[in-house]
Amino acid sequence: MLILPKTLQAWNTTAFSAVLKAELEALAPADLPLHKAVSQAGFVDARPLTATVFGSRETGGTVEARVGIFFTEIVVNCGCGDEPMPINGYCELLMTIDKVTSEANISVVSD
Repeated sequence: MLILPKTLQAWNTTAFSAVLKAELEALAPADLPLHKAVSQAGFVDARPLTATVFGSRETGGTVEARVGIFFTEIVVNCGCGDEPMPINGYCELLMTIDKVTSEANISVVSD
């Protein structure tokens, strides 16, 4: 489970989006469910990711945030010879952060 203490501390401040963005970008791509957003012939590369915070709201005992994540996907067997090819990947995540424990549940948004 992902813990985001700095993000929770920044809730209800003007710094919230910047702090959430920084905490997400400090993670390894494998720490997020990005594998659910790659093509069938690809996998998520370990290169740094970029986050964009679209919005957030308080819902009882949690804070919900919707974020966009840009990452690198490695596509194998792309018709480019024997070499895998890096391409840009993107997905949107819905994060629910517990206001007591800072634990974040994350799901890929598909719409």
